Parts: sequence; structure tokens; C-alpha cells
Amino acid sequence: MSDITVANINRAIGGKLAVLLGGRSAEREISLKSGAAVMAAFERQGIAVEGIDVADANWMQRLSGEFKQVFIALHGPGGEDGTVQGALECLDIAYTGSGVMASALAMDKFRCKLLWLGMDLSTPRFVELTADSDWQGIIDDLGPVIVKPACEGSSIGMARAASAAELADAWQNAQAYGRVFAEQWISGSEYTVAILNNKALPAIKLETDAAFYDFNAKYISDETRYLCPCGLSAAEEQELSELALAAFSSLGCAGWGRVDVMRDAAGKFYLLEVNTVPGMTDHSLVPMAAKQAGLNFEQLVLAILAGSIKADLV
Repeated sequence: MSDITVANINRAIGGKLAVLLGGRSAEREISLKSGAAVMAAFERQGIAVEGIDVADANWMQRLSGEFKQVFIALHGPGGEDGTVQGALECLDIAYTGSGVMASALAMDKFRCKLLWLGMDLSTPRFVELTADSDWQGIIDDLGPVIVKPACEGSSIGMARAASAAELADAWQNAQAYGRVFAEQWISGSEYTVAILNNKALPAIKLETDAAFYDFNAKYISDETRYLCPCGLSAAEEQELSELALAAFSSLGCAGWGRVDVMRDAAGKFYLLEVNTVPGMTDHSLVPMAAKQAGLNFEQLVLAILAGSIKADLV
């Protein structure tokens, strides 16, 4: 939508905008913060909003018949994995972000990486872990690894492992969150690229003194450093943006999201994951990238919402 105005938005939603937040995933508290920030931004602009916690048993009943449009501020399983999107499809309610299939694929990091392999998109080598895994054989093959639950976010359940014993321990802890895989450890710089309505926003370089960009570094620590501009040359940032857009579109994602990438010492980029509902807290990265692109937080949430509204409604 080329003309994003509050009047157009209010006419399109035809009443209150519902913001879905909370839920039951391990990222519930982050979602509550994201949802509160989004709601406050809409309210400051004169757009009526109502927060609905999908952990409540009657959340679908509250939506049905009253709302035409939803802003999804849910993170993790049960909100970012296609299940809520499917429910909204059944209710015939429009919503922000990616659809059912793309959300499910992006949430499952392991299957997402399988798809990228098939499309020849660069991603670190990886292997699924089970109770019968050959821990030493995996370390011999991949070297140090990062162990990840396949379907969690916010670095929950993640750990670095450089020995067979560490790998077994990391799997034991991570399997509480479901299927687990080990990914080759890439030594180098980490970047993230926000996507907004088919365009890549300026990349952000992430620097932390922790072993990796973990939950504490993301949401709690004030020592994490975010560089935007990220320090890459124009050609390197263009390469990174194109890779991020290719990763985003390969899953069928839409609207907005964020792609996380590593760059090794030789300068090669490796895709890590796609986030289809990134955080919108005071520590979050998409608002930071948007600011570098000239959009304040209010303009950002309007742009995200406008991207999900059919052009003929405004």
C-alpha cells in the first residue's frame, strides 16, 4: 500500500484492531512485551486496539464476528508456527506476516535447512540428534557445533559443544523442547537482516562477549553491541540482503520478518534461520533496522499492518 495513513488503516479494519500476544510457548514473556509495545504504538496514533492472549481458552470466540484484522505479536510454537495462522484462516480474519505453510517451515529450523540445501542456499552443515547419535563421530565430522531445538526461538535450549560429552549433555538439555539438531559452529561475525514488505532493511551486526547470541544477550544484557550501519561494504551488504531475501522467499514468507546469518573468516555468508514474527521489544532488532531506514516505531507497525491489508480496502 503506497499511502499508509491512519485514516486508511481505520477504514480498512472497520473498528478495533486485535493484537494477539502471550500464548503458552517458552517465549511468552517476550511476546507480552512485544504486544504491549505494538499496542501502545497504535494507540498513540489513534488506532483502537485490543490485546488478546491466546493462552485464554476463549480467544477464538473473542475474535469471531468482532474483528476483521489481527496483528500477530506471538513468538515460538503455538503462535509463530502456522497454528494460529490456520485458525485465523478458518475464521476468515486477515493477519500480519506469513501464512500457514511459510510459518510452519520457518519455525522448524531443521526442515528449513533441508529446503535451503535443495535450493543451493548456503547454510552450515548439520545433523539431527537422537538418543542413538554417535556423539564422537559427529564431533569428528563437524568439529565444534551449536546444538539447537528444531522448533524453538530466542536461543532457548541452545548450547555450544566441542566434545562428545558436551554434545551429549547439550542434546539432553535441548530435547526437552522437542526435536534437536547440531549445526557446524561458524567462527565469525553474526548479522541479521529485517525484511519489510519485500524489501531488505539495513543489516545489523551483532557483537556479544558471550559464547554466542543467547537469550541473555538478546533480551537482558546491556553489553550486547548492535552495529547499524553494519560495517560491510556496499557490495557485501547487497550480497547479504539478496541472500536474506532469497531465504525469506524460498519458504513462501510474506509481509515482514528477519533472517539471521553468519559470516566466516573467509567472508562467506551462511543462513541460520528465518523469524516470521520477530521481537518488537526495546531490545529488538527490526525496529533498530527500521530506524536506520528512516522509519520510527509508529511508522514501522503501520507498515507491517498495511502490508497485510488488501489494496482495495484502503
